[in-house]
Amino acid sequence: MRGFTAKCSWQRRRIDDMVQPHETRVAIGMAAERLAPLTELERDALAELSNIAMARAATSLRQMVQTEVLLSVPSVLIVTPDEAAEIVAKPGNPNLVAVRQDFSGPFSGRALLIFPEATSLELVRAVVGQQLPLEDIVDLEDEALAETGNIILNSWVATIANLLKQRLTMSLPIVIRRDQHHIFESARLETTVILFLHIKFDIRSKEIGGYVALMMDVPSIDELRSLIAEFVTSITR
Repeated sequence: MRGFTAKCSWQRRRIDDMVQPHETRVAIGMAAERLAPLTELERDALAELSNIAMARAATSLRQMVQTEVLLSVPSVLIVTPDEAAEIVAKPGNPNLVAVRQDFSGPFSGRALLIFPEATSLELVRAVVGQQLPLEDIVDLEDEALAETGNIILNSWVATIANLLKQRLTMSLPIVIRRDQHHIFESARLETTVILFLHIKFDIRSKEIGGYVALMMDVPSIDELRSLIAEFVTSITR
């Protein structure tokens, strides 16, 4: 593997006091405080691993749609659910569509492929082709999204697991529709942090932006970081 050249950004924002009850805000704040900031090497490693995963996902999508597909990951962040909600919020378009899959293994959590509602239809049109009438595209929307999300999320998680020499299992994809405040709902929201990736699709001459979010608790994030450190050490000896 070539040296890490991906440039990643680090971002932290103040949690909005109006979003959640005091007890939950305190718990999320404690979870965030327990998490040391990503080092530059960790950010570069995650970005490099992510781009390898997206390249493999692009190959699978290309076989499905029979046209060139490019996927890239311009940035990788670790954020709280509130911070992630701020990032995905789009003025005038609060509704989001996501493909959700849970994963389990040495590190466990929930993977989401997220698009603004209007963008998701553009992606489906690009995947199934422009020749279909709009009503047929709408009918196929959830099926096309689930298949696309399954390819991208499975490629990401499987690539990370393989490169880190670990084994993860994933659930079947589910398409969900939520607003920004509910898209990251979880039974353990108060202890959840999110590995957050911006992704860009280039398909049929259309550039479509979306997000991949890996929701994990602090112990799972810590385990992932430990495995990444071992991976970096193994390739830089």
